[in-house]
Amino acid sequence: MRAKLQGMPASHSGHRALRKGRASLPNHVYHLTVATLRRAPVFADHRAARAACRRFEDAALLGDARMLAWVLMPDHAHWLLELGESKSLQKVVESLKSFSALDANIALGRRGALWGRAYHDRGLRHEDDVAAVARYIVANPLRAGLVRHIGQYPYWNATWL
Repeated sequence: MRAKLQGMPASHSGHRALRKGRASLPNHVYHLTVATLRRAPVFADHRAARAACRRFEDAALLGDARMLAWVLMPDHAHWLLELGESKSLQKVVESLKSFSALDANIALGRRGALWGRAYHDRGLRHEDDVAAVARYIVANPLRAGLVRHIGQYPYWNATWL
C-alpha cells in the first residue's frame, strides 16, 4: 500500500519534500538540478541539446538573474544561477524549463513534456566557493565518463571563461 503525505499520493510526496524550506532570495546564488521526464536521455540528440542550451543564457528568460555556469547532460541539467530581484527562483526555473523544452521539441519534431516537474536547488552560503561549485558542475561529463577532457564536451559554459 502506498503511503500518503497529507492526502498526497506517495508519487507526489517527493515534489513536496523538494519544496520544503525552499527560499527565493534576491541576489543569492543557487545550484539547481533539473531532470528530464523519467530521466529520458533526450539531450543525447545534438539537435535537442543545441536548442535547449541556447535558452540557458537567454536574457529575456533570466530577467535580472545571471547564469554563472551550466552543463547539459543527456538526461538532466545543472545550473549555477545568481537570482536577481525581479523574478523568483521558481519563475526563472519555469521559464528556462518551458522555453528550452519548446525549442528542443521543435528541433526533434515532437510534442509533450520534456522536463520532470520537480527540481532540486541548493542555496550557496557566503562561505561557499562559487567557482568551485562551477567547476563541479562543468566537470559532470568527465565524472559520467562521456569525455576524457572537458573541452571535448560541447554543452556547458561558465562566466569565468
